[in-house]
Amino acid sequence: MVVRHPAEGRKGRFERFAETASNFTSTSIFYLVCLALVAFFAAAHAAGLALTWQLLAGDLMTCVNLLLLALLKNAERRAERAIQRKLDAIAGALLEQEEGKARQAQEDLRRAIRMDEDV
Repeated sequence: MVVRHPAEGRKGRFERFAETASNFTSTSIFYLVCLALVAFFAAAHAAGLALTWQLLAGDLMTCVNLLLLALLKNAERRAERAIQRKLDAIAGALLEQEEGKARQAQEDLRRAIRMDEDV
């Protein structure tokens, strides 16, 4: 089995899901959900609820933490690959400019920084 870098090639279902989830986890709504989860955890301990409820709160926080770790790593690898592609394009453009063939390097640079895409 070959494991591809997340930023290479077309985006699969997981890559699209990871990008959407990454965008969601940076919203205030997700922050409020996490804040509520931490409040539930603190309340379960402070109120002296049954051990089952305390374990449930801890397990929920652990699950969220593990999922966020996977999303963070995916986002990190996508960003790392995108930066590397841009640096490669810049280096190629500089080299080709010195050699007098800047046209292809400029096109590569445009693709690398996605100048043709609407944001």
